[in-house]
Amino acid sequence: MKQHEHLPSRIHVLAKPTGAVCNLACKYCFFLSKETLYPGSDFRMSDEILDRYVRQLIEAHSTPQVTIAWQGGEPTLMGIDFYRYAIELQEKYRKPGMTFENTMQTNGTLLNDEWCRFFRENNFLIGISIDGPRELHDAYRVNRKGKGTFDMVMHGLRLLQKHGVEYNILTTVNRVNADHPLEVYRFLRDEAKTSWIQFIPIVERVNRDGSTLCQEGDRVTDRSVRPEQLGKFLITIFDEWVHNDVGKIFVQTFEAAARSWMRLPSSGMCVFDETCGTGLAMEHNGDIYSCDHFVEPKYLLGNIMENELASLAASERQYSFGRDKKDSLPRKCLECDVYFACHGGCPKNRFLKTSDGERKLNYLCDGWKAFFRHIDYPMQVMVALMQRGYPASEVMHILSREKVVREKAFPKVGRNEPCPCGSGLKFKRCHGNKEYRSQEKIPKEAMTFREAGPGTYRQ
Repeated sequence: MKQHEHLPSRIHVLAKPTGAVCNLACKYCFFLSKETLYPGSDFRMSDEILDRYVRQLIEAHSTPQVTIAWQGGEPTLMGIDFYRYAIELQEKYRKPGMTFENTMQTNGTLLNDEWCRFFRENNFLIGISIDGPRELHDAYRVNRKGKGTFDMVMHGLRLLQKHGVEYNILTTVNRVNADHPLEVYRFLRDEAKTSWIQFIPIVERVNRDGSTLCQEGDRVTDRSVRPEQLGKFLITIFDEWVHNDVGKIFVQTFEAAARSWMRLPSSGMCVFDETCGTGLAMEHNGDIYSCDHFVEPKYLLGNIMENELASLAASERQYSFGRDKKDSLPRKCLECDVYFACHGGCPKNRFLKTSDGERKLNYLCDGWKAFFRHIDYPMQVMVALMQRGYPASEVMHILSREKVVREKAFPKVGRNEPCPCGSGLKFKRCHGNKEYRSQEKIPKEAMTFREAGPGTYRQ
């Protein structure tokens, strides 16, 4: 098998020991239909495949830390003993000085005290899926009888909290909850009491046969978030966060944006990086696919029972898959002012045409542009703070002081009234315009920092 000359120092794999099998039937789940790829399978990873996987994953790493990620379907359907054996194998094949981080994405409905004790004892990081308060969560996250799962999921979350298990919350942004950004965010912050949130936009492409099995077609389901919805959703939450919660609540999309504004080599999210292809997916039978979102026949790289995981990850085919993200971008993207933060977005959502007829424009383009342009000024402030050794949370103090200064300078001026500066423009088009304010210097009195210290931004 032909390999690219640069072997990765580490490989990230989403292992799916139960394949697409799940105890729920979430209406937007893109993975449930993958069962059809393995007719007659029992969808349970064997001990032999597990052993081969753990060994090969460890051998493929030249870094001291190895992340072992479990996903599904619903991975807890394998039972605790499967993961106990996985821990034994990690110890068996561990290289000197090597440490492991096990992560699991679960719907949380099957968790009990035994599971949570196991997670805590073995330092698992658990991602639990919650789409917001009851009425928003239950819109699509239902069981096989079509009933809402909110109470079951919240019970699982409380058990994780009771046992002190490290966790974060994954929230999909869909056609329903996208219209209620503050309800979603405040619920996650105040009721679910999480400090780490991932927002994943739902985009389901409709294939010619009406299914959503493959990443094909240019139509989306009515569950898919609209581009403008996503933009408004993220902007509204960002404004709440940047004024109140910086340093206390970590939102993955905002973290990635900060890294982009700092011009770091990677945003920490593959969807916003220049190229991809470093995150593989492994099915229950050892099949390796190019990406979790491309588990379909034409993206099958091989099987670990026949090929080494490292050789599949470093193959020319996988390298080309990752490079295609950049190489196939339309000119509109390359010339865009927020290209440095977006890089065209996730390839799975790049199925529209530009006004010039170029292919592979991201379906969510308008939403991402609106969001990234909106956050430019506060991001610049946070970057300047961190570069000077101050915590990013000082941005809240600065924005608050700027508001006071503006209100003193322009008291009781309506958005549609003439700007007091005499420009002849409406206030909203002049000194009340965020883009105008972003060109101003930060008021001197707003730069009185309450405390100094190292940056608090997690990277």
